[in-house]
Formats: sequence, C-alpha cells, structure tokens
Amino acid sequence: MRLTKYTHSCVRLDDGGRALVIDPGTFSETQLALDGVHAVLVTHEHADHLDAPALLAAAKADTALRVWAPAPVAESLAQLGDRVTAVGAGESFEAGGFTVRTFGGLHALVHPLVGAPVANVGYLVEGAVYHPGDSFMVPPVPVDTLLIPIHAPWSKISEVIDFTAAVRAPRAFQIHDAYLSDIGGALVDRLVGTVGATYGTTYSRLASTESVDL
Repeated sequence: MRLTKYTHSCVRLDDGGRALVIDPGTFSETQLALDGVHAVLVTHEHADHLDAPALLAAAKADTALRVWAPAPVAESLAQLGDRVTAVGAGESFEAGGFTVRTFGGLHALVHPLVGAPVANVGYLVEGAVYHPGDSFMVPPVPVDTLLIPIHAPWSKISEVIDFTAAVRAPRAFQIHDAYLSDIGGALVDRLVGTVGATYGTTYSRLASTESVDL
C-alpha cells in the first residue's frame, strides 16, 4: 500500500486498483489528491479538512465517487444523495475496496470560550493506517502506521508526545502541519521522534505530495 501525504491533513492510499483519500481540505492539493479516486473519508467539517466545493466538483465529474463522513458533513453534502454516507464511532465498512473502522466521535476541545467540539471520526484503514482527524483518540487496537496531528490550536506538544507514546505504532508520519514554520517543524519533529523511539515508534516527516510504500 502506498501512502501519499498532501499539505496539512490530506492523505491518499493506493494499493493496486484501489484508491482512497482522507480529508481533502482547502490547504491541500485537493484536485491532485482526488484524481481517479472513488472513495473519500472526511473526519470533520472544518475547511482545512474538507474543501466542499472541490469535493462536490470531483463528485460531479466522477459519478462513481462516494464519501463517508460524520453526520453534519454528510448533511452539508446532501446533494450527493446516497453517494454520501453518515458514519460515527464504532462502525466498520468498506470504502474503495479498503476495510475501514471508525473511532472517536468528537473534535478535541480548542477552548471552552470558542464553542463545543464538533463531530470528528478517526479512521483505521486496512487495520493498519490510522488517521485521527482533529483528536488524540487512541484506538483500542494495534496500529501499524500512525498519522500524528503534529500542531494545532487545540493541542500542545506534550499531548502530541503522549498520543504517540500511547498508540505505540511501529511507524508514524506527521499531519496537521500547515501552521508550523520550517524552524518550528524541525523542533517538533525532534521532540516527537526522540520520545517516540523510546516506545518503538519510528517517526519520519513527509513533504507535501511525497509518497512512501507501507
């Protein structure tokens, strides 16, 4: 299976004739990521994870494209009809030929004064690759490849490190990194990589549009 990382939190998984995209947001190379893909998973409604106009345009151009997302997102994409499926935590289904399990349920809290957390679903694809969206929900199952939200308005570095240590995936890559400068990113990488290694996790940074074979 090949994983391609796009800017911020968008990733694409390819395996032979199968292809799936998670979180094609407005910060990402959405059109490139969605090219030839028939299955899209959306973790939550925020624009940096969902470029709705781009996704709807892709769905219009490709009538085979289907979307799985939390209920508020599914409702916002209602014009897709039965091509969009609302999902919550604790479900299992097939998307684009990949098996998918869902975890979590809520976005991490930014601040009580900002408002209540929105719905957020984390996805474990093929029992191997885990994308938590905007949360530090630790799935109660083994994870081979962890995608770590490395920097966000709702997190601090100690929580990022705790999440990495708790999941204990053999391999990890960064997501949710568009807010970091190169200098800040290097510092965060060093901290997460050093602590992660003590728990058996090899952490590596992927550049935008870079791919790695899992």
